[in-house]
Amino acid sequence: MRSFARWLVFIAAAAAGTAVQTEGITVSGAWVRGTVQGQTATGAYMQLKSADGATLVGADSPAAGIVEIHEMRMEGNTMRMRGVDKLELPAGQAVELKPGGYHVMLMDLKAPLKKGDTVAIKLKVRSKSGQTQDIEVKAEVRDVAAAAGGPSKH
Repeated sequence: MRSFARWLVFIAAAAAGTAVQTEGITVSGAWVRGTVQGQTATGAYMQLKSADGATLVGADSPAAGIVEIHEMRMEGNTMRMRGVDKLELPAGQAVELKPGGYHVMLMDLKAPLKKGDTVAIKLKVRSKSGQTQDIEVKAEVRDVAAAAGGPSKH
């Protein structure tokens, strides 16, 4: 019964877009930028925190055919985006996935994403001991023009 109650709390928190915590990993503030007709890719953003240190090694979503961890950074005078194999989550430190930085890239979208929708994302996280766990996240779709960290624009 206790396990079932814990599962219900996890599902309720995920559905409400609040923080999700499992096996020492906390995911909070998950959101996805909405899309316009014909757009086939968008970004997912959130804050990750690992109590003991871990590594984000992948992601998956039923909303997209391809899901990758990406990094944006300045190279000279040009902002460049590239896929990365992993993202370190240092023990006790929040790692922000945000526009203009690290993010989860959803590509080959199966349908447009409208403000108010919810996107399921499964994060694959490897612990220091080498065990991989999947963390189910429900991310709120915000307006196409949504900015990092702020509320969606109306």
